[in-house]
Amino acid sequence: MTDSASLFTRRHGLLLAIAVLAGCSTTAPRPDAPARPGTAKPYTKVEWSALPAVSDADLRAGFLAWRSACPRLKTDAVWAQPCATASTVADGNPAQIRQFLQRDLDVYALRAADNRADGLITGYYEPVYSGSLTRTGTATVPVYGTPDDLIVVQLDSLYPELKGKRLRGRLEGKVLKPYDDAGTIASKGAKAPVLAWLTDPMDLQLLQIQGSGRVRLADGTQVRLAYAEQNGHPYRAIGRWLVDQGELKKEDVSMASIRAWAQAHPARVPELLRSNPSYVFFVRNPDSPEGPRGSLNVPLTAGYSVAVDRTVVPLGSLVWLSTTRPDGSALVRPVAAQDTGGAIAGQVRADLYWGTGDAAGDLAGHMKQAGRMWLLWPKGAALPAPAN
Repeated sequence: MTDSASLFTRRHGLLLAIAVLAGCSTTAPRPDAPARPGTAKPYTKVEWSALPAVSDADLRAGFLAWRSACPRLKTDAVWAQPCATASTVADGNPAQIRQFLQRDLDVYALRAADNRADGLITGYYEPVYSGSLTRTGTATVPVYGTPDDLIVVQLDSLYPELKGKRLRGRLEGKVLKPYDDAGTIASKGAKAPVLAWLTDPMDLQLLQIQGSGRVRLADGTQVRLAYAEQNGHPYRAIGRWLVDQGELKKEDVSMASIRAWAQAHPARVPELLRSNPSYVFFVRNPDSPEGPRGSLNVPLTAGYSVAVDRTVVPLGSLVWLSTTRPDGSALVRPVAAQDTGGAIAGQVRADLYWGTGDAAGDLAGHMKQAGRMWLLWPKGAALPAPAN
């Protein structure tokens, strides 16, 4: 979103605190994740011939999306050399791309804890919502930056086996206490700068789920917002709450159906939003035609960047993805692991970035597909050691 016997005594209190305070992602949490996998090894080496075929266009686009992160990986022990070699590959030459991949990378089929090949492939996007830089009669929902009193503790600085896990809270005297949950922040506010004001509380919730977005101002200009921090409370899917309340059937849950329910039941929207205690804080970024930056701090490429569980698929990796679009048509292509999310947990699990705006949002909102994944990993490099 572990504890070794030799350090159990002094770490026992820490692990209890993690259960109360931990927020484990560097990007905004997104919905519908399977449970954290067990201890089975997720990597099974296979031949290149085991991969489903891709078109030259998809091969080129996926390769270029992956290579776009190479300036960030030039000092990475695993990817520095493959990136250096990839820089000599002609952009538009599928034959050279295939030659590079098959010469420099091995293929590992990813398997879930029970040796299942199929996993869950969802989608996300960059939404655009109407709003204002100042509070107005219609724009009354604040989008907060990082609070002044939010304390974040990077746990792997002391315990390397807790890589990627953080404590988040507030100091009361000398005691670190849990930070306010979403319901409390919505009712009492936060000690944080307001970056923008939205017109609909559902827009804020969906902005937090996506982890980034744009605010369209009255003059037509746009403000770009990106994930900065989170309050440390666990993400709970509002769609699941609607199912538990008997308001929606599980198979009918989508962004569109959730928003339609909210419009039909405005008095219950605060109750719906309180069901998810997680709260995301943002930072304002310069607007640009590029995609939003993911956890790897490179612009995401629509259709070819994915959020992954970084304990299984390290950021910067190249993944061969085989799934379907919401309409059932095949989607097979290499994709670049450039983002993470609190709800993206599991060995065979990815969240495909679809782009900006309503059309991308429609695809993302209906994307809950079965899929298979293969990790393309540099030859001779030690495989990742996934957390249990």
